[in-house]
Amino acid sequence: MNNRVTELFGIRYPIIQGGMIWCSGWKLASAVSAAGGLGLIGGGSMDPDVFRTHIRSAKEQTRHPFGVNLPLIYSRVDEMVGIVIEEGVRIVFTSAGNPKKYTSLFKEHGIKVAHVIANQKFALKCAEAGVDAIVAEGFEAGGHNGIEETTTMALIPLIRKSVSLPLIAAGGIASGRAMLAAFALGAEGVQIGTRFAASVESAAHPAFKQKIVEAADGDTKLTLKSIIPVRLIKNEFFRKVEELERRGASREEMMELLGHGRARRGMFEGDTEEGELEIGQASAQIDQIKPAGAIVEEIIREFHEAKRELAEEGF
Repeated sequence: MNNRVTELFGIRYPIIQGGMIWCSGWKLASAVSAAGGLGLIGGGSMDPDVFRTHIRSAKEQTRHPFGVNLPLIYSRVDEMVGIVIEEGVRIVFTSAGNPKKYTSLFKEHGIKVAHVIANQKFALKCAEAGVDAIVAEGFEAGGHNGIEETTTMALIPLIRKSVSLPLIAAGGIASGRAMLAAFALGAEGVQIGTRFAASVESAAHPAFKQKIVEAADGDTKLTLKSIIPVRLIKNEFFRKVEELERRGASREEMMELLGHGRARRGMFEGDTEEGELEIGQASAQIDQIKPAGAIVEEIIREFHEAKRELAEEGF
């Protein structure tokens, strides 16, 4: 497969593994890159020293392109940006912030930049900022989400009309058929998080991976809208959040419930009741934990099978 996304990042397949907190370490990023996609190290849950170690480990593990994801709301993002430049990382995906903040600096150092957005307004800001590609993430996604609650199917054609940059679809994509649908809507690549969170190489705790496998239709919900919207698996922590939101709790009360390290507690340490379990709606489609390389192969195979089926049916 060859298009603007594969050419931009120097990869075989236009599949990007999401840079998920507590899941996307060097092992997962390296495995996806080795399989022909683009693996991303999720910097949002790492302190700077750990982040540097993961970058160096990925460089040792694979000769294929890989990148990092940096949420711009992270309190130590300036240090992380410095590490990216010092370590010679060639691809950065930024999210949760203004794309103008670091794009010029990255591009001065020859770094390709993609930015994650959830609405038309920020897509236009991305174009103004000079990013190389846009990730348009729909409401179905896990982790940080757009307050507009626009679905992927509605968002991708809207962004495709708005900007001419290479467009990567995210949110609810976990199969080759979903990838083909995203391409039909105007995307040139897909970013997949949930499916890779449940991979063998994911850094997530086995108990969290099992919760992903067990998740059924309706088992996730977008919440924490008064702080930063995230999609969570429904558990005891989720029910406490829902109760606070139902009675109109203040931001301060919500922050007190979150405390420190609630996401680490759930996704990395495996407390599946009192921890924060961020995951997308596509979790309902996942019934097995597989190696990342096998996931990439399966998605590409499904993509081509679905494409052939449509051609045989006269579409």
